Amino acid sequence: MEDGHSKGSIINGMEGVESKESRDIMMVPKPASSTATCDLLLRVLALILTLVATIVLGVDKQTKLVSVQIVDTLPPLKVHATAQWHYLSAFVYFVVANAIACAYAAMSILLSKVKGLGTMISIVDALMVALLFSCNGATTAVGVIGYQGNSHLRWNKVCNVFGKFCNQVAVSIVLSLLGSIVFLLLLVLKLHRRT
Repeated sequence: MEDGHSKGSIINGMEGVESKESRDIMMVPKPASSTATCDLLLRVLALILTLVATIVLGVDKQTKLVSVQIVDTLPPLKVHATAQWHYLSAFVYFVVANAIACAYAAMSILLSKVKGLGTMISIVDALMVALLFSCNGATTAVGVIGYQGNSHLRWNKVCNVFGKFCNQVAVSIVLSLLGSIVFLLLLVLKLHRRT
């Protein structure tokens, strides 16, 4: 009887160990759920970066008193000049593109939970990368002319006058560039998941 009782207690003890091990295995997150969490975090980061880039440039405005020399013999005139983001089409393109990317990032957070939309989301992610890189390139080109001017075209630099305005443009370009890199990382994550 003792042998039967001790065998039963050993078996019961072993069952307890096996069930504990199986519980521990069940608690380990699956790779698919960790990639889903990473995907979600990247989408939230893309949303924040593009939103802040849109706001930083969208509220960018600076007014300065500027000296204008009309005729060499007369003293310069003091004129109020204002720099705003909507005065340049590259900046308008930048704000609109980042707003589109921000809205898409918000929608993709909701749509990423729906099965069967993975390919469509990947295609639109690629479009967001292209859109953001193109608007960053256009805005950077205008920004460089603002900082340095262009002697061949006789365009004067303006960032020596509108320093605050140009600094906000630079900050928004960096934020948008980081947002485009996040969308690129989302594409890499999807490719890595499929392989």
